[in-house]
Amino acid sequence: MIEIRKVCFAYPDGTEALIDIDVKFEPEHISAVLGESGSGKTTLMRCISGFLPAKSGRILIDGTDVARLEKAELRRRLGTVFQQLYLFPHLTVLRNLTLAPTIVGGRAEAEVAGEARDMLERFGISELAEQYPAQISGGQAQRAAIARALMLQPDYVLLDEPTSALDARTTAEFAEWLRELQASTQFIIVTHDVPFSRMVAGRGVLISKGRVVGQGPLAEIIAHILPGQDPSAGTRSSEDS
Repeated sequence: MIEIRKVCFAYPDGTEALIDIDVKFEPEHISAVLGESGSGKTTLMRCISGFLPAKSGRILIDGTDVARLEKAELRRRLGTVFQQLYLFPHLTVLRNLTLAPTIVGGRAEAEVAGEARDMLERFGISELAEQYPAQISGGQAQRAAIARALMLQPDYVLLDEPTSALDARTTAEFAEWLRELQASTQFIIVTHDVPFSRMVAGRGVLISKGRVVGQGPLAEIIAHILPGQDPSAGTRSSEDS
């Protein structure tokens, strides 16, 4: 379980991005963090994953404070896929997948390569192994980035606006993949794509102006806190603050 206890974060100019965030992400669920652009969703994700230090409060992964985890251990237990994906452009898709296990995990390249090819096969993109990121589509790059995050077999994976580069058909396929993967990995999805969150998430958190304004079963949040939201339509945006 990931627990957020009274977490606050402010940028150097004094802008408060997160204010007393108090949330639990229960195991065995795909959770969605919802909110409009600028609400603080991505900032929260960066704090959870250790890329931004919280001003105050605590973030616990299975009872251990993130601030006390060695970076290598944190990356092993918690995978993060940003909206920009950050695939290394000078490396093949296959090498993007094998890099962390060989460097962070200290494993042999030959051993890891076989697992990476199996992972690409699982995601339906095995033919892209020797391609470079600039040679593949946005949807393919999205799958490659998630496959890379799963190579360290993390307990949790954070996904930032994962449908931003996907069309409607690929989004539906992606939702099916996540549901299949949730048996072994807990996903937290940062998004304001409400229709997609309805496809995959059981629980949700709604953030507005840096504060949690609702959390619980996703259907209740959409029905009672976002009564004007059309569940058949959604928008996708760039990374918020």
